[in-house]
Amino acid sequence: MSSHHIVREDQEPALIIANGASCNPELLGQLLEWSPLVVVLDSAMERVMQLDIKVDVLLGDFDRGFDPEVYKTSQYPIEIVHTPDQNKTDLEKAFDYLIARKIPAVNVIWATGKRADHTITNLTNSTKYRNLLKIVILDDHSKVFLLPKKYEKWYTANTIISLIPIGKVTGIHTQNLHYSLQNETLTIGYRTGSSNHVINDGIVSIEHTDGDLLLMECSD
Repeated sequence: MSSHHIVREDQEPALIIANGASCNPELLGQLLEWSPLVVVLDSAMERVMQLDIKVDVLLGDFDRGFDPEVYKTSQYPIEIVHTPDQNKTDLEKAFDYLIARKIPAVNVIWATGKRADHTITNLTNSTKYRNLLKIVILDDHSKVFLLPKKYEKWYTANTIISLIPIGKVTGIHTQNLHYSLQNETLTIGYRTGSSNHVINDGIVSIEHTDGDLLLMECSD
């Protein structure tokens, strides 16, 4: 896997590589090609090195005997960011790092699969960054992001779309989805909008009044 292209940071999202299940090399390659900044969490660094990926930032608490200094030569130039705060996950600390650099958007891979607790935490923690950073989490089967109060996008017919509330979400209205929602409420653990799909090629519209609503573009 080759180094990523050099592009302006305000044109394309940064890329964070976490330490969940690996994604397809094609997806990884596409994201690397246009990512101006590649941030790797320390727990994933050895796996990343095996794929010959050029890393810009290595970030983590560097516990369990992890030595970031060994990567300074092979990954030169690389920024090493020590984040020892145990009250946040390494992924949250990577989000904080990007916000401090005023980077507006990020794609995240290897953040799902493997441990279920990590997957759930990674997907739901995006809510606290709603107004600070646009976060998209991707794997081989899903693209997940937090919706604004009003969302419109063109989709092809039969695209699988799931609407997953984080807590309770009220006042949901949809257009061009098979299971239409009209001023309805979704609550995690009781009722969600899983496995809906687009009716016709065209614009899908989703609005909600209150709460945090994840959209998952899914494929089998």
